[in-house]
Amino acid sequence: MIPVMDSLAGVLILYNEPQPESDFPAKIGIESDAGVMEEVRAVGLALDKLGMPWRSAGVMNLRDLPNVITNGVEPLIFNLVEALGTDSLSMNNVPAVCEAMGRGCTGESASCFEITQNKWLCKQMLRSHDIPVPKAIVIPPGGKIDPSKISFHMAIIKPLQTDASEGIDSSSVITTNNIEEIANKVTKIHEIFHQPALIEQFIEGREINASMLREGDNVKIMPLAEIDFSAFPPDKPKIVDYTAKWIKDSFEYKNTPRKIPADLPKATADLIKDYAMTAWQAIGARDYIRVDFRLDKDLNPYILEINANPDISPDAGFAAALKAGRVSYERFVRILLENAWSRMETKRKFMRRSRKRIRQTETVDGIRWTRMEDRDSIHRIISETNFFRPEDETIAHEVLDDAITKGETGHYQSYTYLQNGKAIGWICFGPTPCTIGTYDLYWIVVAPSAQKQGIGSAMLSFAEQIMSEKSGRLVVVETSGGTKYESTRRFYEKRGYKETSRVPNFYAPGDDKIIYTKQLVS
Repeated sequence: MIPVMDSLAGVLILYNEPQPESDFPAKIGIESDAGVMEEVRAVGLALDKLGMPWRSAGVMNLRDLPNVITNGVEPLIFNLVEALGTDSLSMNNVPAVCEAMGRGCTGESASCFEITQNKWLCKQMLRSHDIPVPKAIVIPPGGKIDPSKISFHMAIIKPLQTDASEGIDSSSVITTNNIEEIANKVTKIHEIFHQPALIEQFIEGREINASMLREGDNVKIMPLAEIDFSAFPPDKPKIVDYTAKWIKDSFEYKNTPRKIPADLPKATADLIKDYAMTAWQAIGARDYIRVDFRLDKDLNPYILEINANPDISPDAGFAAALKAGRVSYERFVRILLENAWSRMETKRKFMRRSRKRIRQTETVDGIRWTRMEDRDSIHRIISETNFFRPEDETIAHEVLDDAITKGETGHYQSYTYLQNGKAIGWICFGPTPCTIGTYDLYWIVVAPSAQKQGIGSAMLSFAEQIMSEKSGRLVVVETSGGTKYESTRRFYEKRGYKETSRVPNFYAPGDDKIIYTKQLVS
């Protein structure tokens, strides 16, 4: 629950300022961009009913965000930013900026947006969790279509990194034997949206939406909804395109009503819910999402895409699902704010623990942040192990110096183990670039005189705890396959690390590189 006194500080409703019409490619996206104001009004009305002060502010680009946030004292931000100009990706970073400035932020995380905003990446993530998705290929700007890679009869062509059905209309559904028409559609996407095009298998069948909400530790799936295409003529593709979502006087908008709950066999509905729950976990969702499915003629479900922070205006599908699930709009708003408050408090506790670790003096035994006075001792420990070649030691020294210079805000997270006030162990790790929640363990060394005392295990457990607190999910370690490193390999294996890859003759002829990994529980 949000403490009463803190809630009186208010809530900032953050939204994307509608862009000038001249900024829109081919006038696409004007309606969806302006539609955010309906959400602002609805959330503001809910906050009024909850008795919570609020203000709203719009941003047009990421640079505006810090000033907008610091113009007030609100501890919580209700994030309604759906786009920032014609840049389809910068909005992904809004939650990260808000939370870096010490505010609680509703909705999904930056890493979740990174996955769901890229339809290809999202497909791969879902496929890795054994969730059926339509087949697809990606054509980058300037790329050529290889017909031999299209193994399906009907395709739907869409931009890779847009939402709100932007770039999708009835002409997007094309038979795959018409390569020229597909190529023209792909080229149009490249020219208008300046991003890759997705040629995706079109699943001819029913469309089902699963709206999901986390309250406390429980994730709830609202009653499933089905889009009713019964009024569509036989030759019209049964899709919810941009017109159906946003052009209110159009045939498509008026003839795609929702049926809630969807009339489905129990086995099909249960399978959809199982896939939706697995998808929630796969993308690291934390607040609310909508998962869109298509059913083939045999009622086999496929996930089309996942909408992080879907449209929550009163006439949108998510609000309808909430109503069907007997969750009032005011309760929904409060749940999101409580989730954001809980995350903010968890982060504050972690930062207090981190500062406490860093403040520990050199006379205290245990683990603390590496300091400049540890440098010579760590150099000596590395050399005394007799495990590393001179060039390896040089790299270790460079990493250590970088970690000490940049401190906790740098890439390398470096900690020293003290015994009787003296440095006897060192561990260094950091997030793997271009990944979500993956960490590399770069170095772990213990002075020979202090080995076999459990110090290495203590440092490793400590590092894994830090990674988990920072939403780490996977640790990667590289080591040698040589006889000299047999004890090193046993060390990792006894602590739950599994060999997942081996590169023969990597370090030298007969000296393989072995890659170990371990899944973390965040």
